[in-house]
Amino acid sequence: MKNFVVKTIANAAALAVAVWLLDKITLTGDSTGEKTLTLLVVALLFGLVNFVVKPVVQVLTFPLFVLTLGLITLVVNALMLLLTSWLADKLDVSFHVEGFWTAVLGGLIISIVSWAMNMALPDHKD
Repeated sequence: MKNFVVKTIANAAALAVAVWLLDKITLTGDSTGEKTLTLLVVALLFGLVNFVVKPVVQVLTFPLFVLTLGLITLVVNALMLLLTSWLADKLDVSFHVEGFWTAVLGGLIISIVSWAMNMALPDHKD
């Protein structure tokens, strides 16, 4: 359970950095508490998308992964971020990513920050 909480916090922090750095990734809310709650919900959605959809997409794009020496991972991460934005819109969560290239840059930022957060936060197996 602690591992899940650590990964969710890392995703929320990474999403917050992406929202802060990129104007076309938006998170709206009236108060800081509302924005924090929205970030946690989006982090859970992003984690769910990465858990369910990303492995299937990675298997299907494996030949492209080999051909591009892993650069297709940027596109896969961007698609996962766009899917999270679409799901957030359907669930009436105030998070939006505008455009594919914004999603590519956002996915790169989220990957780097999430990796750093996972290194810094304690990781205990259940």
